Amino acid sequence: MRSILVMNAKGGSGKTTISINLASYYALQGREVALVDYDPQYCALDWLESRPEDRPKITGVEGLQKGARVPRGTEVVILDAPAATHGRPVTELLSRAQTCIIPVIPSAIDLNAAWRFIDEITDLGRVLNRKVRVATVANRIRENSPGHFEIEEFLESVKLPGGRALPFIACLRNSINYSHAADRGLGIWEIAPSKTTHDVEMWQPLIDWLGSRSSRPAA
Repeated sequence: MRSILVMNAKGGSGKTTISINLASYYALQGREVALVDYDPQYCALDWLESRPEDRPKITGVEGLQKGARVPRGTEVVILDAPAATHGRPVTELLSRAQTCIIPVIPSAIDLNAAWRFIDEITDLGRVLNRKVRVATVANRIRENSPGHFEIEEFLESVKLPGGRALPFIACLRNSINYSHAADRGLGIWEIAPSKTTHDVEMWQPLIDWLGSRSSRPAA
């Protein structure tokens, strides 16, 4: 089973937006998908409640519920982590994932918070031993703005202990299309292509990486 965790201790980084769109993408590929929502506000599950019945099925799971499990036959599970996650809960969430995506938005506060969070998780044994693969995504960028170039420079400079670069995979723009899709229980791939072509193109590096061996632990 493919397991992808979307996590950043800083609130407002767009974790849920990335989680629901990944769930939508894999469902459209014909995969059996579960979306596990660990946020006490259950925003991802609210999105799922509004999903039209004629769209590819995604199973929602309340991650905070005792004994919560994904259904048998699940092929892809997306784990939507809560904000303000540190310490043991981080380790527990990482233990459930093959891949961890850290979304970062372009503001000084968010970059500083991201630096501290990345420093925290890259010191953990599962990351050091490559039992979970971690990568960053620049989220909600304004293309060709100073903030766009600043966040790219920052994320390209982040190193893992030992000097290996932490993969920086994609830039996703700040687009009203995400709100329009989410309001209808849809992902960015499920609304008019004439409006979303550029957004979909910006997702492709992340989709390609998630489909590659380098995004998964060694067997």
